[in-house]
Amino acid sequence: MSHTSRDKQKLLNRIRRIQGQLYAVEKALEEEKECSLVLQTIAATRGAINGLMAEILEGHIRFLMYAENQPPKQKAESTEELLDFVRAYVK
Repeated sequence: MSHTSRDKQKLLNRIRRIQGQLYAVEKALEEEKECSLVLQTIAATRGAINGLMAEILEGHIRFLMYAENQPPKQKAESTEELLDFVRAYVK
């Protein structure tokens, strides 16, 4: 079972809220709202996306690090995978 399967509905709800925020950015631009409002909405959307990414990354880290009965070679591979994820997503 994938580590995202447990929280699937919760994650999908977060994505739907992010879609709503992106729609609000689009609408603000179409209606030529003040730049400060557009930027604030974009920043909120970025924060929501970062939060979603952090939650999924945390689940993946826990999945890799707490997998039971891993042989040493597989643990080493999991550690390298974890480091690759951290390098890629925490910039």
